[in-house]
Amino acid sequence: MDRKEHWNGVYQSRDSAELSWYEPEPGVSLQLIEAAGLGPEARILDVGGGTSTLIDCLLQRGYRHLGLLDVSPTSIEICRARLGERAVDVEWLVQDVTTFRSSHPWDLWHDRAVFHFLTDKHDQLAYSDALLSAITTGGQVVIATFGPQGPLKCSGLDVCRYDARSLQARLRGDFELLNEQVVDHTTPAGTTQQFLYCRFRRK
Repeated sequence: MDRKEHWNGVYQSRDSAELSWYEPEPGVSLQLIEAAGLGPEARILDVGGGTSTLIDCLLQRGYRHLGLLDVSPTSIEICRARLGERAVDVEWLVQDVTTFRSSHPWDLWHDRAVFHFLTDKHDQLAYSDALLSAITTGGQVVIATFGPQGPLKCSGLDVCRYDARSLQARLRGDFELLNEQVVDHTTPAGTTQQFLYCRFRRK
């Protein structure tokens, strides 16, 4: 099963609030994006955003140039329907991140829980190429993966676990680590998953 088919099946079969990665509000992501110190004109891309409410929250905070990239058209349509008239304020991109090439640069790349699903080295390199092609010099990256004590599988798929240094090495580009924190996420089922959140700046 390819990635598009897998994730369409996930979003078609389950309510967003039942998914293990669900957050009523993506608090840590918002904190790190605010810490980047970008103004409302900054271009912010949510990579693999799925049905997250991050885009909703950023719109409420006055950011004007937002994009959501996801391999699943089903998740995109759920987000568009939820936003209603505000959906026109978002650039919707239905693509696999490993083949993504943006038509314009972005000031901040946000990824909560996409990269750790890429267990194949070729896919990891392709992700890094997509990031380098999209992010501006001086641009920032907020990325969350499973931490060293995180699960070995999620949504029926194998995953990779990272600490800050191994994650920084995988990105390949000249990125400066600005923040790192380990967060225990409580799933809707009541279990705990360890996430690593990092913020980098491209030199």
